[in-house]
Amino acid sequence: MSYLPFQGHNLKDQVDSILQLLQQEKSLRSQDITPVQTSLGKAISPRFEIVFAGAFSAGKSMLINALLERELLYSAEGHATGTECKIEYAELDQERVVLTFLSEAEIREQATSLCQQLGFKTAANLNQSEVVSLLYQGCEAIIQQESGESRSERAKQAKALILLLQGYEANRQHIHTINNATYSMEQFNFSNLKEAAGYARRGSNSAVLKQIEYYCNHPLLQDGNVIIDTPGIDAPVEKDAQLTYTKIQDSETSAVVCVLKPASAGDMTKEETELLEKMRQNGGIRDRVFYIFNRIDETWYNTQLRQRLDNLINGQFRDTSRVYKTSGLLGFYGSQIKQTTQQDRFGLDSIFADSVRGVNAVEETPQFVYAFNNYCVSSGKLASTSFRISLNGFESPNTNYVRILAEQGIPLINQLIQDSGIEEFRTAITRYLTEEKRPQLFQNLADDLEDICIKLKKHYQSLHRDLDSQPQEIETMKKHELQRLNQQLQQIGRDFNQQMTEEVNQVINNSCDVFEADFKQLQSRMIHRLDELLDTFSVADAYRRATLSHPRNATAPLLAILVEAFYYLANQLEDILVESSQQVVANFFQRLMEKIRKSEYYRQLYRLLGNDAGIEQQIKALEKRVSQSLIDAASVECDRFVRESHLFYDEGTFSIYQFRQTLLQTSQGYDCESMVDAEPAIRQLLKLDFEPKVSQTIRKTFRQTINQSLKTQLLPMAETQAEEILQQYPQARVYLEQTLQQEAEEKIANNRQLLNTLEQKMEAYNMAVTNINDCLQSMQLYDHLLPIVNMSESKVAKIAASNGVIISDGLLDGIAQV
Repeated sequence: MSYLPFQGHNLKDQVDSILQLLQQEKSLRSQDITPVQTSLGKAISPRFEIVFAGAFSAGKSMLINALLERELLYSAEGHATGTECKIEYAELDQERVVLTFLSEAEIREQATSLCQQLGFKTAANLNQSEVVSLLYQGCEAIIQQESGESRSERAKQAKALILLLQGYEANRQHIHTINNATYSMEQFNFSNLKEAAGYARRGSNSAVLKQIEYYCNHPLLQDGNVIIDTPGIDAPVEKDAQLTYTKIQDSETSAVVCVLKPASAGDMTKEETELLEKMRQNGGIRDRVFYIFNRIDETWYNTQLRQRLDNLINGQFRDTSRVYKTSGLLGFYGSQIKQTTQQDRFGLDSIFADSVRGVNAVEETPQFVYAFNNYCVSSGKLASTSFRISLNGFESPNTNYVRILAEQGIPLINQLIQDSGIEEFRTAITRYLTEEKRPQLFQNLADDLEDICIKLKKHYQSLHRDLDSQPQEIETMKKHELQRLNQQLQQIGRDFNQQMTEEVNQVINNSCDVFEADFKQLQSRMIHRLDELLDTFSVADAYRRATLSHPRNATAPLLAILVEAFYYLANQLEDILVESSQQVVANFFQRLMEKIRKSEYYRQLYRLLGNDAGIEQQIKALEKRVSQSLIDAASVECDRFVRESHLFYDEGTFSIYQFRQTLLQTSQGYDCESMVDAEPAIRQLLKLDFEPKVSQTIRKTFRQTINQSLKTQLLPMAETQAEEILQQYPQARVYLEQTLQQEAEEKIANNRQLLNTLEQKMEAYNMAVTNINDCLQSMQLYDHLLPIVNMSESKVAKIAASNGVIISDGLLDGIAQV
């Protein structure tokens, strides 16, 4: 099924139209449209990227080869390369390969990483033959120690380094220092896809290729399907592993074939678990995941391994509809040897020629031949069939292989392919890509759009009912507005009262930042003024005032100086407290009036009455009363400063000690000079008394005085004014009747305009939904059609509401269909 027929519906334009309509509605803008945009991109994209992901040695490349029944990708035991392979569709006469090489810097980075993991102290200098020779020797020694290149992780890493060094040496002329060089297969003089694929498949070449792009003729690749083979998630070079995770999270990735190793390893690895978690985070993949447990043939010979795999699948994969068990090795080579005959020893002299060729004319046994022989006699798969097969110990594995195929022929190969699970997987993924993919993508889009469409539909219907229920004639409109007048005035009064309550409450709870800043300014000014008064206090001036009060005496006691000082400081502090309090009050009421003027109820009050019902006048009068009450409170508060604190003369305090020391100093003489000499001590004595009193005022008592003054005067005024606003009904009715004619005309015209605009939106919505539904119906997705807005539903709901009946949305839909 091709995607092309659905482009005629301009699907993107239709979906974009719905999303634009959504953004036009302020109350609906918070709706998340990301899922819709993602599913739309998938539905209209000409490409459908299927990423094969898994660990090295899980058999991804072999599985792809088996799926396409062509040997395209490099596949070997152990670590392959960090190459990303893309396979796209091409017509038969246009098949080709495009090769992109790693840069020298990237190859050096990989070689260095492998050397560090292998414990080599030699730096990976690729251009020094002596260094390269030492690395070869070290790798060969490791492989020999581990008894083979696939026997351990360390041996696999050694083999990977050998292939990397060989690939660099063989392709040095194609590798640039920093940039990635790209070549077409014609530049290598390859005449067909098979030759180019054979070159790229060679391990040493594959090791230095960054990306291979195959353009292949296969029906599975039609309709934009792109198969992508990625590096193993447990790659020895972390950068290669990250390439796979990045691709899994890429928005371009549409489906994932997860090739897992528990069939041979027994359990999920940490990397495989992380892979599954990252897939779930990509909204572009959703549930388009196929889980392949490859190397299933290894469980045929190990009961415990088979049981562990079954338990894993039953425990962690509740939906097993896309879980498959395969043997890519048996399935792929089974399809290949069907094309061979006894003349080439069923592929030993053709397909497996490189693997068979050994040292000193002694044949090696290909991995497939071992697996085939085991399948025939040890797997138990043929026990219930008519095949009677024996494995002769006096014959070599290759001889047994040729004899068995000569005796059993094609029927045995077909049975092998069937038991490999490859045919089942190929059938399933072919059915999905050719029959299910497009409907599923459109179904996902419809499901993601459904919530948005339902909200838009309900929103439009609600607006339409409200607008349609508005009076359409001027006299009716005027009557309607006058009926609402009393209710509106009540609401304005409530809103005013509520705002005043909130403003006072914010001040009392210290939650008004601006007011707090003003009060802190008052505190700061009081502290600074006290410091200034103490620093500038003149004993000589105080002495002069004291002697002027008693003309018969030529001297004055210390206590007289202190008395003059106490009166002087208290009166000066009262002045600054009064001034600062007035500023706090002025700022508060200025802000309050600005907020009132900006409020909706104030604007509404002017519309209904033509004035503010005396609010501003009341606020100004209240400001004067609050200001005067704080002046009185400041006068009382500072008048108390004249009295010494009870601690001033207490025994054992520093103040009494300071007093005695000062008295000792002033008693040395009877003239003014002895008193002036004690001025610093007198200032210190005053400071000890006044600082605690001022602190008590500005930090505790006076803030409570301000709070109480605002609360006791502002809240009663608000209640009184709310009632006064309601009493303005007669004046408001007269004033409104004068302006209502014009307002009614404007409102009716505005309602008509709003209704017309709304109906245009509804028509645009219906047109977009209808076109999308056409696409869904063409794919028989009748259960996923999006809702249409039927204007008759609004009229039915309006009539019902006028009779006190509430109709559900479901019933409305039924009525609309009838």
